[in-house]
Amino acid sequence: MTRLKPILIAALAMLTIPVSAQIKKGTRMVGVTAGTVVYNSGSSDVSFGSSTAGYSTKVSSWGVNIVPSIGYFINERMAIGFNLNINPSGSKTSFQSGNTTFQQDKVNGLIMGAGGFIRNYFKSGGTWLPFGQFGLNTGTTTQKTSGFFLRRQRPGAYKETYTGKSSSGFFANASFTLGLTRLLSAHTGFDVSAGYMYSYNKYTYKTTRLRDDAVDGTIDQTAVSTPSTNYTNHGLTLNIGFQIFLDPHK
Repeated sequence: MTRLKPILIAALAMLTIPVSAQIKKGTRMVGVTAGTVVYNSGSSDVSFGSSTAGYSTKVSSWGVNIVPSIGYFINERMAIGFNLNINPSGSKTSFQSGNTTFQQDKVNGLIMGAGGFIRNYFKSGGTWLPFGQFGLNTGTTTQKTSGFFLRRQRPGAYKETYTGKSSSGFFANASFTLGLTRLLSAHTGFDVSAGYMYSYNKYTYKTTRLRDDAVDGTIDQTAVSTPSTNYTNHGLTLNIGFQIFLDPHK
């Protein structure tokens, strides 16, 4: 903790020192925004009394949305530009009973896309610069899954494993955010924003299931399915970012 104190003091000092800058037509804005950054890890125990064995679950997941961008001010308040979207994620869920894992599911995904945005600052000078931003993005999605289910009780013992991979993944989203840029110097700023996002997703999934009826290492049944999925989503976003403001070319 003592090592963190100088860093915290320096960060607070940067936020409290008054800095002023004037945005001009032709200013270029280069930055990166990190959307929702998540890492979760948890566990639970389920019991049914003395007559039935219980089980425990362990869950871990992570995800981050990184958006590098570049914009150009067409006047003293409004910038137009384009951005990339990089969104990796993953999750793992395990079920255990009697020190034995009887079920496990893994999911790993990657979203890659590009889009454009319009940002309007409500004033062109000062230390705190409020803004509104509208963006459109589109791109591809990929996802892989794997897992198994094991039944040890006999008769009827079996083990089923599966692997899956998406194809023809497509997404499109539209977002509107309100935020603040806190200037750290005449050419750098720290962004905080929140807003609304609507998204559309479509993909086809191919899943292969293998079943070992006697748990003896021999595959007795194989099944392949290829369902197609379309879905929409409405959500709130919270974003932080860093911007560099480059003077117009002379």
